[in-house]
Order: sequence, then C-alpha cells, then structure tokens
Amino acid sequence: MSMEEKEMKVTRGCNFLVDEAELDDVFIPEEFDEEQQMVGQLARDFFEGSVDPANDEIEAMAEGVMVKLLKEAGELGLLSVDLPERFGGFAQTKAVSMLVAESLCKSASFNTAFSAHTGIGTLPIVYFGTEEQKQKYLPKLATGEIIGAYALTEAGSGSDALAARTTAVLSDDGSEYTLNGEKLYITNGNFADLFIVFAKVDGEKFTAFIIEKGTAGFSIGAEEKKMGIKGSSTTPLILQDARVPAENVLGEIGDGARIAFNILNVGRFKLAAAVVGGGIAAMKETMEYAKARQQFGRPIAEFGMIQHKIAEALSRLYAARSAVYRTAGYIDQNIATIDIKDPERDSKVIDSAIREYMVECSILKVFCSEVLDYTVDEIVQIYGGYGYTQEFNAERYYRDSRINRIFEGTNEINRIVVGGEVMKRAAKNKIPLFARAKALLDELTGFPDLDGDDDTSFLADEKKLVSQARKIVYLTAGTMGQTLGMKLQDVWDHEELLGHLADLIIETYAMDSAVLRTMKLKERGVADAETFHAALTRLYCNEAMARMEITARTLLSAVVEGDNLNMALSGLRRTAKYAPANTVALRREIAEYAASHDDWGL
Repeated sequence: MSMEEKEMKVTRGCNFLVDEAELDDVFIPEEFDEEQQMVGQLARDFFEGSVDPANDEIEAMAEGVMVKLLKEAGELGLLSVDLPERFGGFAQTKAVSMLVAESLCKSASFNTAFSAHTGIGTLPIVYFGTEEQKQKYLPKLATGEIIGAYALTEAGSGSDALAARTTAVLSDDGSEYTLNGEKLYITNGNFADLFIVFAKVDGEKFTAFIIEKGTAGFSIGAEEKKMGIKGSSTTPLILQDARVPAENVLGEIGDGARIAFNILNVGRFKLAAAVVGGGIAAMKETMEYAKARQQFGRPIAEFGMIQHKIAEALSRLYAARSAVYRTAGYIDQNIATIDIKDPERDSKVIDSAIREYMVECSILKVFCSEVLDYTVDEIVQIYGGYGYTQEFNAERYYRDSRINRIFEGTNEINRIVVGGEVMKRAAKNKIPLFARAKALLDELTGFPDLDGDDDTSFLADEKKLVSQARKIVYLTAGTMGQTLGMKLQDVWDHEELLGHLADLIIETYAMDSAVLRTMKLKERGVADAETFHAALTRLYCNEAMARMEITARTLLSAVVEGDNLNMALSGLRRTAKYAPANTVALRREIAEYAASHDDWGL
C-alpha cells in the first residue's frame, strides 16, 4: 500500500461528529494479537508478583521501594514500551502502551510514578530532543537506571501554564542558563534523576530544559501531604541560580508551549487507560464482596439497588474502555503513515499523529476520570460502613481517584479544549459541523417523516440514538455559532457554554464507541456480544441520551431566548425523541451476568 493510500485510510480527529465510522477502522481491545497480549500479561504478572505484595510499603513511602520497583519494571522492558528500538525501546503501538497502563492500575500510587516516568518524564526527549540528548538519556530512562519527572506547575500558573514566573538567563559566553523559580506538585520529585523543567528565557520565551539531579542551585522540597496516591512522591522543586548547560535546552528557545501541551495530550489518553483499568479491577473486587456479604438472608449482590450500582458502573466502564482503544487505534493508524526512515519521524508523531486527536484525548481524560469517580463512590456505598474503613481497599480507591480530575489539565480546562477546538475546526470548515447544522434546521422546519422505522438490525435503536446525539450537537453548536459568532473566540467569556457543548460531544463519542465495539464483537462471533455487551451498550446509550437532553436544554436556554428559544427547544424535542428501554431490567441482567462470570469482557 502506498503512502497516499495509507493517508486516505486515516480517520481525522473529530470525524466521529459528522460521519459514521467503518468497523474496519475502529480498533477494539479484543483485536490484540498474541504477542501484544503477552506484553499485557507481562505487566500483570509484574504487578501481581512485585507491586501488589509491596503495596503497604508503597503507601507508607518506605525508603527505596518505589525506585526498586521502577528499576525492576525497566529490567522487564515495561519502561520502554513507547521508546524507539535504537534507544533500547520496544517501539510498541499506542494501543499496547495503553494496555500496559491499565495492567498496572490497581496501585494508583505505583501507576502514578510509573506513568510520570514513562510519559511526561521521558517522552519530551523522545519527541523533541536532539540526537545527542536522546543518545545520552533515553537508554538510561528505558532501563530505569535514571528516573524521569516533569516540572510545569507553579503557585501562580496551574491551568494557565504560560503565566509561569521561573526565569532563565543566558550567560555572557552562551554556555549556560541560570534558572530561578519554584515548581510545585512534581511527581517523582524526591527520587527522580532527570527533570523536564519549563522557564521563561529573558522573562518571556517559554522554554523547556533538561535538568539533572545534583545540578548546582537545584534542590528538592518536602513531600506534600496528600489526600490520596500517598505512596507516590510529590514535591516542590527550588531553583536558586541553578546553572544548566545550554545544550540542555529541549527543543527551540520559546518552544515550551508546544512541548508542554503536546505532551499533555499523551498524558491524557494514557491516564484514561489507567483509570479505566483501575475501575474494572475495583469492580471485580467489589463483586466478590457483594456476593459474599449477606443481609436479610441473601447476598447483597441480589438486591436491586446494589445491582443498579453495579450495572451502571459496568456500562460506563465499558463505554470508556471502548473509547480509549478506539482513540489509540486512530493514533496508531496515523503514526503508520509517517515514513519510518524519516529522521524527523519522532517529532512528526506528536506534531501530527497525536495532536490530530487532541479533542479525543481531552474527551478521554474527562470521561474516564469521571467514570472512575462515579465507580469508586458507588463501591464505597456497596461496602457500606466497611467502605469507610481501611479494612478494605474501597476507601483507598475513593481517595486515590479524586486527583485524576485535576491531573494532566483539570477537567474544566479539558472541557474548554473539547468545546473550543470543535467550534474552531467547524469555523475553519475542517469538519462540516455547521453544514450539518443547517441541514438539520431544514429537516426540522420541513414536514416530519411519518414513515415508521422498520430497522430490526442488531443495535438498531442504539445506532439511531447515536445519530440523534450527533444531531443534538449540530443543533446546539449551530445555535451557538449563529448567535455568538466571533464572540466565541473569547473562551473565558463563554466557558460554561463550551463546557456544556463538551459534555454533549463527550457523550456522543462514548455512545458511538460502545455501539461500534459491540457491533464488532458480534461480527467477530464473540458469544456474549448479543447479550451482555449489548445490554451494557443499551443501558449506556439510554442513560446518556437522557443526560444529553437536559444538557442541551440548559445550553440552548443560555444562548437564545423568546421565540428563538421556543423554536430551538421544539427542535430539540424532535431530535431527542426516543422510546426508552427498560433500564431496570437491563441493570438486573448486567448485574446477574457479572455475578455469575469471572471474565466480564469489559
């Protein structure tokens, strides 16, 4: 296949909003081949054999335990899954990288340290480093000989990273920079050997630097006392006339924003895989408890309200995992179009292949972190009083989960990214969103179609719900664009509106991903595709459509008023009209299946 033919096969970012995906273009986790599955099994074996037995020591921050485990992971090759082979890496697909992330998820503290090292602590050098920097650092990062960290946040610059006050001044002879400032909340700070640090050259050019531990003027502050992930190291970094060689500039002077935000895209979709894996593992543990815990003479797993919690969590986790691997597949398809012999291939991977899906990465970060929060909250409730004690893991899962809505850009910022970027691409006609909105308006102002819908194919109702979800996005985005126009460029004046639009887009992607995965499972002959997986999909789509209708009503009411509002709401009622499924029965079916099977196939 020629490069031009490959290019034609690439699914563009945000395309899910305007076109139905071909099943062949959608990757699902059931498609991993034997070799790829072995990588996942290696990660699970490492966790079960080394990490899990040491979890109490990890949580107590026992001296040297985390570093020892990271080095062991390096010896197994788990630190180098994303690295090019010429630097000692495995050069696996992003989907496999996600598989490793979710396999190590049950210890959030370890996974936090692992992800910080393999992601934001290493990948900036992979994608933006010079050949000399790569040769010097990547082989050691691959084995765990040195541990990486990433230092972006400051007291006055959290979400607004470009407001950083750390400065870098070049010496008169041009040989080194002197850095001054303080960074906060640095994961792996206490034991990392290498730090990606951001500072402003001459007070204005936001730039990334590679700083080694032991650099004069560079010191580590005290450990933060945290709500959760207590076993991970989180410290400030202090730079007091820290002298950094000029050759340790990462990328170009003033290139820091590009590095920081592109790397965050990677962090977002890897975090999504980890939290979904964590949610599934926690639910399996909870199901065993619910089957064993007796009240009123029977297991609590048989009570309807407990079944509601179990099924709702599983349906959301199923949709989340479907969206995670769908996105990984798109990124891998895009990467495959880049010439492997191109000397600038690494930078092109992140500049084109990953950045193309920045909306999807932000969708995953928001959706999956909130699915996990929902899941662990219900887990505590299922355990009852025991869930509030340290006798069981439920309280730790609950505490550990909360940070994920703040990590890698807050969910509020990511919602603005989703809503704002979609509107920007629509305005530039990169996606024909406004054209679809106009077509919908013509449809809504015409005569209604009185023909009955006689589609009886597999998941026909759910496919129709996805189509309706897209139309709700067209209706709301089109109304926003027509009413507000250029004013939308000032996102801070319209952030609530963009947040509501983002919620509609997120639900659409989740619904669509669940439907596509279940259809593909049926196509592959998976035994439970038409029963368990279909029930998960039906439950999610029905509940999502109900949420979307409320969100869309709120958004439209904030954008238009009077007769225009009445017309918009009338259009919404027609667009969102559907016959709801019996979700009580679906939840019982899902929970009963989960109670009687060890492998859920989520």
